[in-house]
Amino acid sequence: MLREITASDLAAWLADAGAEQPVLLDVREDWEVQLASIPGSLHIPMNLIPLRMSELPDDQTIVTVCHHGVRSYQVGLYLANAGFEQVLSLRGGVEAWACDVDLAMAHY
Repeated sequence: MLREITASDLAAWLADAGAEQPVLLDVREDWEVQLASIPGSLHIPMNLIPLRMSELPDDQTIVTVCHHGVRSYQVGLYLANAGFEQVLSLRGGVEAWACDVDLAMAHY
């Protein structure tokens, strides 16, 4: 089972300048990222994760992000099974972020 984080809790974490910041891993497709994204996210589409895992740090928490939280949860499980120890998934994805944190973000 993978731990999840809410949009509000993630926003508070990102706003805490004294906290070690997570890597936000956006696993959506290019067209989705162009519509709406959380600033500072690293974009690697889900299907490219196995090829580009070497780009991910193994000493920072990774928060996986997608549209509604389903793909990000699957990628998070994949990363955890591959040996990444600090992985969370954003519950509800960028849709939750748009509803709870950034009300100006586009919905799709």
